[in-house]
Amino acid sequence: MMLPLVIAVTIFVLSMLLGLEVITKVPTQLHTPLMSGSNAISGVTIIGALLAAGAGGWLGGTFGMLAVAAAMVNVVGGYLVTDRMLRMFKRKD
Repeated sequence: MMLPLVIAVTIFVLSMLLGLEVITKVPTQLHTPLMSGSNAISGVTIIGALLAAGAGGWLGGTFGMLAVAAAMVNVVGGYLVTDRMLRMFKRKD
């Protein structure tokens, strides 16, 4: 029973380190366009979080709802940043 938990935690930590490494290598000019792409990924995350929230049990529901909230913050923030970037490139009449 302990081995699957150790494997899951190991994969989680490695994915965090990999994500940090990838993000630090992205030039600042690409951060906003990449935010638009991450909105689509967060949409998939929301679906997975909703499935986890409805999977049963109070623990799954709690973590699922926290995941939904975190993904929604990411999606809304991403759209706000993208909208701001697009307004910067509009012609001023």
